[in-house]
Amino acid sequence: MAPVTDVDAIVVGGGHNGLVTAAYLAKAGRRTLVLEARDQVGGTAGSEGFAGATVNICNCDHITFRTTPVMQDLGLEQFGLRYDDIEPGGVGMSWTEPEGPAWAHWHSLDATLGGLARTHPGEVDGYRRFAKRAMPAAAAILAAAAEPPTLAGLTRLALRKLFAGIPTVWAWSRRSAADVIRSYFRHDALTAVAMASGPMVWGISPELPGTGLGALGYAMRHVARVGRPVGGSGMVPAALRASVEHHGGTVRTGARVAAILCDGNRVIGVRLDDGTEITAPVVVSAADPRRTFVEWLSHAPAGADSLIKRWSGHRAEDGYESKIDAVISAPPTLRGSEHPLSSTHTIAPTIAEMDAAHRQLGAGTVIDRPALFVNVPSLLDPTIAPPGRHVLSIEILLTPYAHPGGWAASSEPRRWLELVDSLCENDLLGSIEEYRVMTPEVYERDFNLPRGHATSFAGGPLAALRNPDPELTRYQTAVPGLFITGAATFPGAGIWGASGRNCATVVLGTTG
Repeated sequence: MAPVTDVDAIVVGGGHNGLVTAAYLAKAGRRTLVLEARDQVGGTAGSEGFAGATVNICNCDHITFRTTPVMQDLGLEQFGLRYDDIEPGGVGMSWTEPEGPAWAHWHSLDATLGGLARTHPGEVDGYRRFAKRAMPAAAAILAAAAEPPTLAGLTRLALRKLFAGIPTVWAWSRRSAADVIRSYFRHDALTAVAMASGPMVWGISPELPGTGLGALGYAMRHVARVGRPVGGSGMVPAALRASVEHHGGTVRTGARVAAILCDGNRVIGVRLDDGTEITAPVVVSAADPRRTFVEWLSHAPAGADSLIKRWSGHRAEDGYESKIDAVISAPPTLRGSEHPLSSTHTIAPTIAEMDAAHRQLGAGTVIDRPALFVNVPSLLDPTIAPPGRHVLSIEILLTPYAHPGGWAASSEPRRWLELVDSLCENDLLGSIEEYRVMTPEVYERDFNLPRGHATSFAGGPLAALRNPDPELTRYQTAVPGLFITGAATFPGAGIWGASGRNCATVVLGTTG
């Protein structure tokens, strides 16, 4: 057995939230060790090489990360992290009118309203009413995510200028997202596109009660700016790793945790799958909570029995996202859109089709017209493509984990490419030189996501107060010294980093 190494804190999992936590702990003077099972950090927030290009594991648009103090606190710009702002922040299209007109949502509300006056004049008044109600709510959620959710924290928000958003957060959180969005818009190009980037991204039907905050997507783009890291999404975890190491922390890749060790009273460290034991009074798991509590905990204190029993009853959910990355000789142009594919174009099915897609997941089938998120990120950032080539990214929802006959033999991915090709003015299929397909089974195999599903906290700050799994919102667990962070904890939701920062705040505030 390898010799024991002592540190002050171990972070299990080198995704962006784990790295954020580790960087804050290291900056505070804690001897911090990050253990990542894969050969590179970042998880699904990362990028990797393919056919001479740099491609992102998931879609590359970042909205919330720069609303946190993380970049400034950790000095990420000095470690190479820079952003391109994306304008317009997105373009909406509907399968019911595949020839357009497409409409653009800009950071500027006035610019968005001006564009709608040309493309969908009947929706301008509704959008204005929506923005008046939704923008304060989006601002309140972003502010609430900046610290662990508590009643005292939300009360402080209510006493500030953000008070106007709290009633909307409360009211919408109890409704279905579809019900909310239909109260403002009539056209599929607005109602369906909003739902595709909201509940559909969460893998649920927009008709379900309690999904109402999923209607805030348009407002988020007015409150925060859509951007992409220069060099690909993986520049975020790369800069975070550099910050961890700059502040004296250590990052080990290819280090797979087999157990979180306790002495019957509290955490004492971890054991790797090669038998190495590393001691620490603090362990932070940025991995799947169920795996953390049910599979890894060894000799946990009796006070954790109910925690372990509760998580033993959690069913692993199935993944539902797929992605195609392609190296192409020329960028495509979508009919009906006056905007280049440097901005993500959302091509949305109807809300009824989304509801059907959710119900079909159990059967393993994909609806005829899935939601597609299409962009060519190399139009803005040529550094990620081979010379004279471009990178095409297509994200597809909803695509089941259990697909009849298996994904390797499926004709579905080719059909998705053909669907996009059918919308193009030029020959997309003929321009493709190489492409790859990421399906839920690939995310499970290559990224350690059980059943290809990246568990994400959803529901907003009010849901956090009544969450049945309090460790997801408090970051502290029933095992002294064991903390959790990551997308499964508040506020969840893609590349945000607020969970990692909040967890570090709790660790530093509760340990000596």
